[in-house]
Amino acid sequence: MRFLIVGLGNPGRKYQENRHNIGFMAIDRLAAKHAIPLNTMRNLAIVGRGRIHDRDVTLAKPQTFMNLSGNSVGPLAAFYKIPPAQVLVVYDELDLPFGTIRLREQGSAGGHNGMKSIIQHLGMEFPRLRLGIGRPPGNMDAAAWVLRDFDAAERPLLAQILDEAVLAIETFITDGIQMAMSRHNKHIQ
Repeated sequence: MRFLIVGLGNPGRKYQENRHNIGFMAIDRLAAKHAIPLNTMRNLAIVGRGRIHDRDVTLAKPQTFMNLSGNSVGPLAAFYKIPPAQVLVVYDELDLPFGTIRLREQGSAGGHNGMKSIIQHLGMEFPRLRLGIGRPPGNMDAAAWVLRDFDAAERPLLAQILDEAVLAIETFITDGIQMAMSRHNKHIQ
C-alpha cells in the first residue's frame, strides 16, 4: 500500500515561517525523522519518496501557492496511482485554537482555499490533518494573520504540535485514519 502525505503552504523564503506554512513544517519534520530527502520536483511539488514503518510513502509540498494546491495534488495522486483514501493533507486551520490537532476522514473545505482547490481534483473523500493556528487577534484580517510568522513565545508549543503531527501521520500510515483520530485528536497545552 502506498501513501501520499501532502503538507500545504506557500513556496519561498518569505513565507517559510508563516502560520499558513505549518503543513510544510510538518512534512519537513516527518522527512527529517525518516531520512526521506525532499529533493525532486514533480507535478508542481517538491517530493520525496521513502518508507515509513515498512510502507511506501511519497511526501509532497506543492509549489503552486496555497490557493492552487489542487493543481499539484490531483496530478501527483494520479501519477503515483494513489487513491484519495490514502492521500493525507496536512494544513493550517483558523477555526481551531493554536495547539489543537484534528484528523478527519473526509469533509468540506471549511473556507480554506487550498482545500477547495484539492477538493476540485480529488473530491471530498480524502483524510486530512488540521493543525489549529487560531483566529487573528482584534480586528486583524484573516489573510494577514495566516501570512504572519509564529512568534518566539509560540515556538515551544509549535515544536510540540509538529511532533504530535508526525506521530499522527505515522499512526495514519500504520493503523488507518480511525486509529489516528482516536489517538491524536487533541489539544496540546
